[in-house]
Amino acid sequence: MNILFAGSPAIAVPSLDLLSALELDKTIPPELRHRVVGVLTNPDAARGRGKRIEATDVANAAGRASALRVAAGLPPIPLFKTDHLDAAARASIHALKPDLLVVVAYGHIFGPKFLSLFPRGGINLHPSLLPKYRGCAPIPAAILNRDTETGLSVQRLALEVDSGDLLAVERLPLDDCATTASFTELAAQKGAPLLLSVIDAIAQAQERGTAQDHAAASFCEMLKKEDGLLDWFRSALELDARIRAFTPWPGAFTTHKGLVLHILEAKPLVSASVIANPAISASAALSGTVLGVDKNSGILVQTGDGVLVLGRLQYETKKALDWRSFLNGSRDLIGSRLGTTTVWS
Repeated sequence: MNILFAGSPAIAVPSLDLLSALELDKTIPPELRHRVVGVLTNPDAARGRGKRIEATDVANAAGRASALRVAAGLPPIPLFKTDHLDAAARASIHALKPDLLVVVAYGHIFGPKFLSLFPRGGINLHPSLLPKYRGCAPIPAAILNRDTETGLSVQRLALEVDSGDLLAVERLPLDDCATTASFTELAAQKGAPLLLSVIDAIAQAQERGTAQDHAAASFCEMLKKEDGLLDWFRSALELDARIRAFTPWPGAFTTHKGLVLHILEAKPLVSASVIANPAISASAALSGTVLGVDKNSGILVQTGDGVLVLGRLQYETKKALDWRSFLNGSRDLIGSRLGTTTVWS
């Protein structure tokens, strides 16, 4: 089948790599040697701290795949960098004669005119167990809710977001150390072969769809920068989940004496060995108070319920440091209270 692949961030790259390599693998039966006839991704944009204009991860992966095709004597893969699928874009894509639209994190809803270009329809890889966590931030949502399991769903594209029939589901454990970054990497690697299995089934007219239970659907919204601000009146378990859910973006942060302080790694305290400042009583301390240190784990902070251990920290514009190195340069931290200054006016 001829495939138009749509995606932008790194989670989509393993799927594109796998699909774009099929045409070059002569050991695969011809009917399963699918061909990526085009790649659709978002336009170049400012990225990172330096705000340099850069291509998406998928655009870079498409460039590498095109180089391999050219080396094999084939034409490069047409690349469309757009988030506006107007009549001209639809005409260019229609000329490629795609059979199937394959989507991994493109970030836009497709209208009926665009979907009508694909005789075999469209499919989407979504990193949740649909109908749970429809929307654009399913991995952070699962971590925030402290779920012990989530997974991957391959669904038929529908006009309503993430509401299509399920074609394949893979359940994955979600442990209490997982971050959005670590689970996204796992989802990217696990998702590629799951997606290919569905494409193979469609090519052989063997796919079987299961309607979602729309009454059981839950939704997640796009994260905002201010979501990362930590509220120390929350429990240690909640704060731990937020720090992991917001890694790498928007990042979890608080304030200390007028400075933004990023909390990069933390965990709830299970049992303390030696507290450096026994004069500070956790039972009497206000939420956000830095109680002392646990010699094996890190910096102890009182929360609304329990103690959170900070393992890696970073002042705004400074280097990220482990807790011991951080304390060497911030000896006034112990005994102070985090989150007492405002970061936005």
